[in-house]
Amino acid sequence: MNAVAEHLIHDADVDTHHRALRFLTAGSVDDGKSTLIGRLLFDSRAILADQLDTLEKRAAGAPIDLSLLTDGLEAEREQGITIDVAYRYFATKTRKFIIADAPGHEQYTRNMVTAAAGSDAAVVLVDITKLDTSVEAVELLPQTRRHSLLAHLLRVPSIVFAVNKLDALEQPGPAFAAVEKALRAFAEQAGIAVTAIVPVSALRGDNVTQPLAGEWATWYQGPSLLQVLESLPGVQEKVEGQVLIPVQYVARDTGETGEGTGHQPRTLWGRIAHGQIQAGDEIQILPSGERAIVAEVRRAGETVSHSVAGESAGVVLDRQLDVSRGDWIVTPGSAQPTQSFKATLAWLDTEPAVPGRKYWLRHGNRWVQGRISAIEHRLDIHSLQPLDAEQLNVNEIGHVQIEVQAALPVEPYASNRVGGSLIVVDPSSNRTSGALLVR
Repeated sequence: MNAVAEHLIHDADVDTHHRALRFLTAGSVDDGKSTLIGRLLFDSRAILADQLDTLEKRAAGAPIDLSLLTDGLEAEREQGITIDVAYRYFATKTRKFIIADAPGHEQYTRNMVTAAAGSDAAVVLVDITKLDTSVEAVELLPQTRRHSLLAHLLRVPSIVFAVNKLDALEQPGPAFAAVEKALRAFAEQAGIAVTAIVPVSALRGDNVTQPLAGEWATWYQGPSLLQVLESLPGVQEKVEGQVLIPVQYVARDTGETGEGTGHQPRTLWGRIAHGQIQAGDEIQILPSGERAIVAEVRRAGETVSHSVAGESAGVVLDRQLDVSRGDWIVTPGSAQPTQSFKATLAWLDTEPAVPGRKYWLRHGNRWVQGRISAIEHRLDIHSLQPLDAEQLNVNEIGHVQIEVQAALPVEPYASNRVGGSLIVVDPSSNRTSGALLVR
């Protein structure tokens, strides 16, 4: 085993390895994404007996079509493409996994963004049969670039490239080396930290769950794709520092607490974005700015000593404040609400994004009206250079200036996904039009 493999398998934090890994699979149409997921499910024995029996009868003695395990919608089977995000589950002896199967078609890029938002890793498939590996500088497909950039912009911690269909080439070794060189050059230019580049044959099963053997092993001695996935750390929210909780629900207690005092405590429920909270902490409610002391912390219906980032908690205050869904609980003075900020915008709507038009923006659990006050530039996914733009069309990425009607406690997305992300909704059609990542 080479040094890269040893680093991947042994070097990550042990605690994060025992957590279920949620990873996104992305790639262009017909790259073999559904077959790869089917292979992972098949080899890990995550297929029900009746499913396997149906596939075997359908194959009629031919090799089983593993892609049928994932393309569940009738429209997906008819068109031969993945349309909606589907979640699949499987486990090995050392790890549990949740697969977010995202569409590869450009038309459904918005679904890929949805899948990436909560993923610990992204597996980007590259179909080597679609690339000209005879030239010195291999040109990658636009969707490979787009999906990689989106995963990077959405702060997916680990990005893995799986170079597929090596079994279709007479000389897979030199071809893989050429594609690997192109992927590393692109990643360096885009500032993407690549976790691994792995050769696979999803159809035949080579290097998917088991390391390569035979002639392939003469030019690749790294880990299999599953070995890489088993080694990846899960996302660990920042538990140190300031607390940030988006209020999702306010519940009024109806028990004996407070009887005779005229005071019925309310519990402010939300998932802690970062930091930790315990009784006795001073907190501030935004946007009102009111302060209070935490009287009690609850989790799963019970009082607990404290709660940390990543957990859903209920907070009871020492006095009544006007708090509702969409407000934020923060450490006093830690957040500075603003009505203007810069962001990266991934546009997902067929109706272009134009400066001046009003949209609904959702930040945490709060809705506000806002507008794009200026488009600084859009990103050319081929050259990765900024280009002048008066509007952003579907699937384009740009840097913009945003103005909102009410001040929001936004944070840089690079430091916190919850405080630094917003979705953009068209007020006339109610379509999700874009994803904003605060810079």
